[in-house]
Amino acid sequence: MIRQILKKATNNEVLNEKEALELLSITNLSTSYFELLSTANAISKAHYQSKGYVFLQIGLNAAPCSGNCKFCSMRMDGFHDDMQMELSKEEVIEKVVSLPFHKLDSLFLMTTADYPFQRFLDIGKAVKCLLPSHIKLIANIKDFTLTQAQALKDAGFYGAYHIVRLREGIDTAIPVKKRIQTLDAIKSVGLELYYCIEPIGPEHTYEEIVKEMLRAREYDVKVMAVMARVNTSDCALKKYGEIDDFELAKIAAVTRLVCNPSISMNMHEPRSLGILAGVNQLYAECGSNPRDECNETEYHRGWNIDQACNLLLQGGYHLN
Repeated sequence: MIRQILKKATNNEVLNEKEALELLSITNLSTSYFELLSTANAISKAHYQSKGYVFLQIGLNAAPCSGNCKFCSMRMDGFHDDMQMELSKEEVIEKVVSLPFHKLDSLFLMTTADYPFQRFLDIGKAVKCLLPSHIKLIANIKDFTLTQAQALKDAGFYGAYHIVRLREGIDTAIPVKKRIQTLDAIKSVGLELYYCIEPIGPEHTYEEIVKEMLRAREYDVKVMAVMARVNTSDCALKKYGEIDDFELAKIAAVTRLVCNPSISMNMHEPRSLGILAGVNQLYAECGSNPRDECNETEYHRGWNIDQACNLLLQGGYHLN
């Protein structure tokens, strides 16, 4: 059964929900597990022609956030005052002009849910003027309207990172309906939608995970990712523990086969095992980070650009 599904994926046929669940049910480190990773890796290497991508995300602020996501270090109910920070436009520009542009494909600007939209637009416009034409500017912000989506596009943003998180409205204070309205706004104005299944923990069922795979496929997501939950010291979901790298790599491989993203596949945080599971894109991070309690994550959890580049090169991907 497993080999039949993998053969179907190799032939570029669409996998259904039952087949996705069958692949996720594979026992980690079994023969079938390595066949799954090998298939995803081979498909990615062929489809992407061994092209790798590095994205950088700059967290613009750290503040108590009304989204109140139980998995986030910046949730209102668990924010540490010593994390509070906000980069000025001048500080953001200083970070951007020092970047090795030739190593990057996309630059993300991230804020908490309460960050003023107009301030974000102003910084976005300033950053866009500094970027060479090959670097795509991506917004990772709160939910927004159709009018605001158009404003992002007019300001020079190429796309937006936006998702329905696992157990949205249960582990967050944001209704699923609101997230979907933003997804629809992104697609309606022609922004590229960057998607991710996250934050994955041991408490999530494979049915929940597959639901987001299928949602991403419905939205024709070309840049796809999976991400594990990272438990910070006061994480409200800490009691569940975390999934290990073997499990995350399996989920990444299945997501690669089910969603078949045409540009890139990511597994976050970066791990060598992901490169063997069809991953051809990695994130570097600086500034604030919802998985970190340091507001300069580049000195703590966040990978830098060279680390991401080196792992992709070691995995047989080229960056130019």
